Amino acid sequence: MKINLLSIETQGPDKRVIAQFIQDIAVGVNDSLAREFTEILLEGDAIEIEINNNNTASALRGLRKLNIDYEIIED
Repeated sequence: MKINLLSIETQGPDKRVIAQFIQDIAVGVNDSLAREFTEILLEGDAIEIEINNNNTASALRGLRKLNIDYEIIED
C-alpha cells in the first residue's frame, strides 16, 4: 500500500520517534532516509512511502497515534 504522509499535528514532535516509526513501517527505508523524510515532513512537505501489506493496520494505527495526517494513494 502506498500512502502520502501530509503533516504532523503535534506540538514539539519527537523527531527520533517519528524517524524510527517511518523506518519500521516503510518498505526500503533505512535510518538515514527515515530521518530525512522526518525533516521534510516537519517542514510541511508531503512524502510518499510504501507500507508492507502485512503491516498495514498497525502502521495506520501508529500514524494516528503520532498525529501524522496521511492519505492512501494505492491499496
